[in-house]
Amino acid sequence: MTHASRTNRLYQLWGTITGVAPGVVKIAGVSELAGVGNEILIEKPGLTAHGEILRVSEDSVTALLFSPCESLRIGDRVSIEPEARVEPGDHWLGQVVDYRGEVAGGGVTPDLTHSSSRALQAAPLPAHARRQLGARMASGWMVTDTLLPICQGQRLGLFAGSGIGKSTFLASLAAGLEADRVVIGLIGERSREVNDFLRSKLPAETLPKTVVVTATSSEPPGAKKRAAYCAMAAAEHFRDQGHQVLLVFDSITRFAEAHRETALMAGETPALNAFPPSTVRVIAELCERAGPGTDGTGDITAIYSVLVAGSDMEEPVADMIRGILDGHIILSREIAERGRYPAVDVLRSISRSLPDAATPEENVLLSEYRRLVALYEEVAPMLRANLYEAGKDAETDRAIALYALLDGLVSTRSPDGIAAAFEQMRAILMPAQEETAAQIV
Repeated sequence: MTHASRTNRLYQLWGTITGVAPGVVKIAGVSELAGVGNEILIEKPGLTAHGEILRVSEDSVTALLFSPCESLRIGDRVSIEPEARVEPGDHWLGQVVDYRGEVAGGGVTPDLTHSSSRALQAAPLPAHARRQLGARMASGWMVTDTLLPICQGQRLGLFAGSGIGKSTFLASLAAGLEADRVVIGLIGERSREVNDFLRSKLPAETLPKTVVVTATSSEPPGAKKRAAYCAMAAAEHFRDQGHQVLLVFDSITRFAEAHRETALMAGETPALNAFPPSTVRVIAELCERAGPGTDGTGDITAIYSVLVAGSDMEEPVADMIRGILDGHIILSREIAERGRYPAVDVLRSISRSLPDAATPEENVLLSEYRRLVALYEEVAPMLRANLYEAGKDAETDRAIALYALLDGLVSTRSPDGIAAAFEQMRAILMPAQEETAAQIV
């Protein structure tokens, strides 16, 4: 039944539970007025449950619950709320926020003068109104200051298997990249990993400008999806205030898995690895909300981690997201096992901000670096088998001689900025005598 009352809205919509299944309820009496994405609220003694409408049919609606459903019964009353919204603002800075946009532990009064009410699922900015990618951002790492530059408004994927330093590298980028505001979405991570990220990996000096939005692995799939949208809404809020925003999203794979579960509950047909056809669209809609802003706003620079089981870059989510983003950084288990961190596989990684993000002289250095590393990796099996004969090819000999220095650059910090990082690379690739000879010629 529908009941109208004078509240801050024109009416209050009520329905009745007619079916309960694990994680899902059916509600009657609201089909004509409820819509997909509306929130539900169930309140009874000892229980407050939230959820979201997944499907609307002629006689009932199906809603996904964000809370356990063991105490729900046929006939329980359900309140249908308007579209899901949150109120991000400066009061979120330095705080951990849950999927409902509530500060963990409470006790934080919203600063309404620096907050805004935002829909969780919003359309991205119009493509024609956006600026192009902005300036390169110093990251504190040689590899991302030179070979794989990150520009303001760029969206990158960090592809990695488990246990090879993904979270540590993400936290170092969150601390090192130049940004006014940092939004970190920890989606589907274990509670221990969330605590470890906040207390050990994320530097204390970064926290005052940071918002952390979490939904742990034990929470229902709807809560994980909502936390992802909450993190994006926070990033959009700070962008619209004119800030340069860094969004660190860990991980887009857990978001896709949460969508798979909710879509299957809604009756969508499974496809490859049971991911429904809508998965590509949902990932693209989320990622497109990041990127360059319009005139008068800031940008959202985003780094999305992608979990690749068995280092399989062709698994469904990895394959989907490679074509959506502006580049990808691949962490290799083989490189990690030989002790080089971050374990970035330079030859398999790419930043689509190049060549425009670098000067012609810098692009020459980057091409030379990749050429020499590729030459070395081509003959590496022969070196390990002691079959390579030195002196047959001068360029290959040069690649072998320089490889240790070139490989070491990837794990080198660059605290003095991008220009100094390129100078360090130039000193290896073009020693003073070669540079002088090149100038004479």
